[in-house]
Amino acid sequence: MNKRASTPDDFNSLNVLFFVYKWRKQLGLVGISAFIISCIIALTIQEKYKSSVILFPATTNSISKALLTDNNNSNEDVLQFGEEEEAEQMLQILSSDEVRSRICEKYHLMEHYGIDPDDQYKRTKLYDEFLQNINFKRTEYMSVKIEVMDESADTAALIANDIAALHDSTKTRIQHERAREALKIVEREYLAKQKEIRKMEDSIKVLNSYGVFDYESQSEVTSEQYAIAISKNDQRAIKSLEEKLEVIGKYGSAYVSLRDDLVLQRKQMNLLKSKYDEAKVDAEQVLSQKFVVSNAFPAEKKSYPIRWLIVVVSTLSALLIAVITILLVENIKQFRLR
Repeated sequence: MNKRASTPDDFNSLNVLFFVYKWRKQLGLVGISAFIISCIIALTIQEKYKSSVILFPATTNSISKALLTDNNNSNEDVLQFGEEEEAEQMLQILSSDEVRSRICEKYHLMEHYGIDPDDQYKRTKLYDEFLQNINFKRTEYMSVKIEVMDESADTAALIANDIAALHDSTKTRIQHERAREALKIVEREYLAKQKEIRKMEDSIKVLNSYGVFDYESQSEVTSEQYAIAISKNDQRAIKSLEEKLEVIGKYGSAYVSLRDDLVLQRKQMNLLKSKYDEAKVDAEQVLSQKFVVSNAFPAEKKSYPIRWLIVVVSTLSALLIAVITILLVENIKQFRLR
């Protein structure tokens, strides 16, 4: 009966035990060395504390439409939480250069992170550190979470809360810039409409001074009186009424045209006035753009590093690499002996 020769591929449990026993000294040395080195490295890593803020975006973009305009649009409810679109907008604002620059400037993060101010790539290094320590993400509940890691628990909490506050100021600034432009346009049209209406009113006053006040009723009444005067052969009344009819006939059509146009212009001015009031509110008033679920507070326990995990992973990784290296060396030796 032929017995199959054992090969290095026959890596069963007995072979594993034999392999470990054979190389026990080397593996033990690697494990102890890795354990000691990883302990030293883990102890030298700077501790960091985590603070976080959870926000829900608001759906309200226009204060005037939400509070002043009579509509049934649920998207303008000031009490409604935002959804996916609003959460994405909030993330984009929080990740903006404006928010990052203001936080870096306020907390002197370049100095705080130990970056040389004369370094050629100082801003690149600063923003890399910023991204490593400050994170924004959307949760499964459509809220936005701001997480800040820092060597100081107090600083981490302050930065997180300030970033949340900067969301409002940044979004408000962006909206107010556009709202002020809209206000200028509406204000210009509104003032022009007022000026046009005043000219029309002045023209009507001139026609009133000629005796034209209400073309339809005046012409009707004057015509009746003229007919009565003719029937009575009252020459004085006839002459007076003929003069009135002449004036009404001369300026009546202009009066009717101005009067009807004035009614239309006043309707347009009322519409512009409402638009002007709305634009003024949007350009000058401020309404919070977020709902704060939880503010950041100084953490009592460090979040980084997890030293025992670093030691365990490093030691096991070193042992695994050592085993693979030994297997490769043995296979190479056996290959050369064939």
